Amino acid sequence: MAEFKITVLENGPILIPVQGKAIWVDAEGHEHPVQGKSVALCRCGHSANKPFCDGSHKQAGFTAAGGTITLSDQA
Repeated sequence: MAEFKITVLENGPILIPVQGKAIWVDAEGHEHPVQGKSVALCRCGHSANKPFCDGSHKQAGFTAAGGTITLSDQA
């Protein structure tokens, strides 16, 4: 059984683990390689580097619940 966990940090970004080669595609269709072990996506709307988190949620006072989303290939 393969599982993939996405972590939604309380008062922070969405963390998506990167396993192997990953590419994100921008609105214009340009492909960009992802570097690192995870990607942090903004959910406060204040990041100057959208869709990625730049830590702006701290200064903005963003508050929201956290949690974990588990995706599985098991039916």
